[in-house]
Amino acid sequence: MTGSGFTGATAVRFGSAPASSFTVVSATQITVVAPPGSGTVQVTVTGPGGTSNGVAYGYVSAPVPVLTSVSPGQGPVGGGNTVTLTGSDLTGVTAVTFGSTPAASFSVVSATQITAVAPPGATGPVQITVTGPGGTSNGVTYFYVGVPTLTGAAPAVGPVAGGNTVTLTGTNLLGATAVRFGSAPASSFTVVSATQITAVAPPGSGTVQITAVTPGGTSNGVAYTYVAVPVLSSLSPTEGPLNAGTTVTLFGSGLTTTSTVLFGTTPASFTVASDIWVTAIAPSGPAGPVNVRVTTPGGTSNSLVYTRVAAPGI
Repeated sequence: MTGSGFTGATAVRFGSAPASSFTVVSATQITVVAPPGSGTVQVTVTGPGGTSNGVAYGYVSAPVPVLTSVSPGQGPVGGGNTVTLTGSDLTGVTAVTFGSTPAASFSVVSATQITAVAPPGATGPVQITVTGPGGTSNGVTYFYVGVPTLTGAAPAVGPVAGGNTVTLTGTNLLGATAVRFGSAPASSFTVVSATQITAVAPPGSGTVQITAVTPGGTSNGVAYTYVAVPVLSSLSPTEGPLNAGTTVTLFGSGLTTTSTVLFGTTPASFTVASDIWVTAIAPSGPAGPVNVRVTTPGGTSNSLVYTRVAAPGI
């Protein structure tokens, strides 16, 4: 306030309400903190010489800010992600809170938009509110999501060509946005529940770590091994009697994970000796040749011929 005769002022009033506080700067200037009020009032100064004339001061009603949405609506418990708040009357906002915790930082973009960096929080929903000159807004819901974890993959092996379906188990898997086999994205995946995802393996080789990505972050990895298609190079012996019981040794490569040995369409009992040989008990069958092949998680091998020979008769 500017004027004259302010030295020794004892009161400043906004209408009939005393100022919240005031400071006499000089005989011609006073700084004043306005009290609450409404409408237009006359400001007066009282000193040893009396009460001054009045000057008009208008109270303006600031609107309460309103929030309509937040995007994204979820993020990691560690915070740090940027969310965009939309609404109205956001100009002049002085605070953004996530529950009772202030945002790590925020920026008023316009009267209808604010960007804010989420602070750390506990798993679950909180209400985001903003405070401006007109008061505190309504709340919009924001979910803190726990970091996903993986505990297993089944099967944990598959063909180098990919294409098989792998079931991943763990926790906090809802909202998964990516599943990776090493650095390669899964061919496709489906979030079954908070504890399960099914994913189609992409092509690959060797042993890789499968990870899942959600709004809560990136999971730990679980091992998945790509297995080459098995190859058969020879059989010994290559022929035997019609009845079951002959031990046949199958030589080749990629045999460690053999799951089936077939003589034609008949499964044989077998023992895996190493990656390069398997022993199988030939099942009974009619005289003549039959194709022998093995199956592993890597696929089905080529076939080799085993011949059943009828016993001689006299």
